[in-house]
Amino acid sequence: MLGETMSHTPLFADRTHAGELLARVIYDILTQETIDSGVKPLPIVYALPRGGVAVAAPIASLLDCPLTIVVAKKISHPENPELAIGAVTTSGNVLWADQKLFRLKHDVRWREVALNKAMNQAKYLEAQLIPACPQVNTENATLILVDDGIATGMTIAVAATAMRALSPAAVWLCTPLAPQKLLPWLEQWGDRTIVLETPEPFWSVSNFYAEFPQVDTLEVLLYLQQQKTMRGIDLCE
Repeated sequence: MLGETMSHTPLFADRTHAGELLARVIYDILTQETIDSGVKPLPIVYALPRGGVAVAAPIASLLDCPLTIVVAKKISHPENPELAIGAVTTSGNVLWADQKLFRLKHDVRWREVALNKAMNQAKYLEAQLIPACPQVNTENATLILVDDGIATGMTIAVAATAMRALSPAAVWLCTPLAPQKLLPWLEQWGDRTIVLETPEPFWSVSNFYAEFPQVDTLEVLLYLQQQKTMRGIDLCE
């Protein structure tokens, strides 16, 4: 945690602005790690689409490294779509919320339905975006996982779990803002957690951006393609 504010005014103009600020902090930490260890980390930026890609793009640009995606979707309660009861990745990693929510045998049935729905949504989105992603070699790389904000932490945590299986040197959880009380819980999922602001009271993520429009699939594809074009290569080894 790098900052704390009690302000109720927007903290960031938009996702690009937040990404630029986050990029500088990440760059400085990577630079210091190089000085301390004598070994330059090999960063790869992973964004949670769709909104996370807009924040991640300036980070990948400053670090001059690949920008790719990891898709995770919240599992919504069938009777209350806004209530996240868990999260799942396309590779089948699942993280459930408080198990006390599931006390009855019939809960297993609707929980399975909700899980399958979220998994299908995740796979559909990944299929749309993956053709624009570069091939990357994650072995011994520093994987920088980015979202545009954290409210419950479920999706970024399950995404980090999936990335652990990629044999990286480290997984970093990076976001412009998250609730202060969530930080200790978040830290168990990655090797480093970077959060610029921890506003209290914490409402929805959108409250802390002056502009927070929906990011559509075409925009995400553009961000991914632009980074590939800037680097001039599709393969990181």
